[in-house]
Amino acid sequence: MTGGGSTRPGDDAREREFGRERESGREGESARELHCSRGDSADRYARAALTFLAEPGDLVLGAMLRQVSPAEVLALVRSGCDLLPGLAGLEPGTVSRALARWRAKLADVPSPSRVAMWGSGLLRFVCPGEPEWPTQLDDLGDARPLLLWLRGGADLRFACLRSVSIVGARAATGYGTHVAGELAADLAGKGWAIVSGGAYGIDAAAHRGALAVGGCTVAVLASGLSFGYPRGHHDLFDLICRDGLLVSERPPDQAPTRPGFLVRNRMIAALSRGTAVVEAALRSGALNTARQAGELHRPVMAVPGPVTSDQSAGCHDLIRDNRATLVTGACDVAELLTPLGEVGDGAVAANRRGLAGRDPAVPPGVIDPVTACVLNAVPARSGRGPATIATLAGVDLDTAFRCLGLLAASGYVERCDQGWRRRRESDAGREQ
Repeated sequence: MTGGGSTRPGDDAREREFGRERESGREGESARELHCSRGDSADRYARAALTFLAEPGDLVLGAMLRQVSPAEVLALVRSGCDLLPGLAGLEPGTVSRALARWRAKLADVPSPSRVAMWGSGLLRFVCPGEPEWPTQLDDLGDARPLLLWLRGGADLRFACLRSVSIVGARAATGYGTHVAGELAADLAGKGWAIVSGGAYGIDAAAHRGALAVGGCTVAVLASGLSFGYPRGHHDLFDLICRDGLLVSERPPDQAPTRPGFLVRNRMIAALSRGTAVVEAALRSGALNTARQAGELHRPVMAVPGPVTSDQSAGCHDLIRDNRATLVTGACDVAELLTPLGEVGDGAVAANRRGLAGRDPAVPPGVIDPVTACVLNAVPARSGRGPATIATLAGVDLDTAFRCLGLLAASGYVERCDQGWRRRRESDAGREQ
């Protein structure tokens, strides 16, 4: 059952933010260390450490991080002091109680070497402001995740540029699983990434529907990625990781908590352009996801079911109360989520799969001169590290990473084990 580092766009540009992200791409741990100062590295470790102390979506911690760095917060927790100079807008009692909660868990904080070991294996984590961070999560305000643990071959920010969440009941009916699977497959075939929660029922049907047509799917788990709840979906999670992603804000080995499922739902709602509810009983957690999507001003959709089915009663309530738009298929969803003037689904799907001449999303003539210099420094075959690319392009590292993010989002380059390389036609067209 499922229910800042970057500047937030204005309300008038919110729809365009998803389709025209200026930065994307994923950095490897070794590449990221090249451009991080010592303070940046300390803040990355501090964010990882704080996920062991605070619950996801902790509003007090989020408010503190608007004013001070993660490293300063972690130092305050360890110091035993309840005062931090320059911290305004929070009641001292509220801060003291939060610090007491976090200090009770200090023994759980791993060493930097332990965090590095996780990052050097199948897992990695991304922090706000980094190229792979999806900026739409900044809409969550103080409830924004501290960081995201990731496992899988896709780039999270790029995958979520054009995505839709499909959620619903765990105890789904045959009707619900069929509709969810067909809806996900049809949307994935049109170039949409499918976001869901990895649970039994509708979630699993949505993930499998996307996988069946070679599409990208993102599973946002309520547990840590190494724990992998539900355990019965181990094989499904492995399949998702091939071309999609597993995502969690919890430390890798942590089990889910009962409140954690509802807190997790805010990420499912925030990551995508809109949320479609396929089946939901009157007290389904999927209705929580729909509510949070509405609060974030994302379109909410619901699939009607048999009037005799309790599992569709929540969907019918959403439609009757005008909290969701009735949809019956992928065309309805795509039409609702595609802003006027944006290219059609067929063109986007072709571009994603390399079927439309394998043209990048942004024409070469639109690229600015600095970004063009960075592109010229990226090799076509073997990868090249970002420091070398910056040197060859005659720019600093921050500029190089900004340009690489733009080029990755536009389809020109991709990350590889050696750093960055130009996007290969064989990869772009493997679905052909």
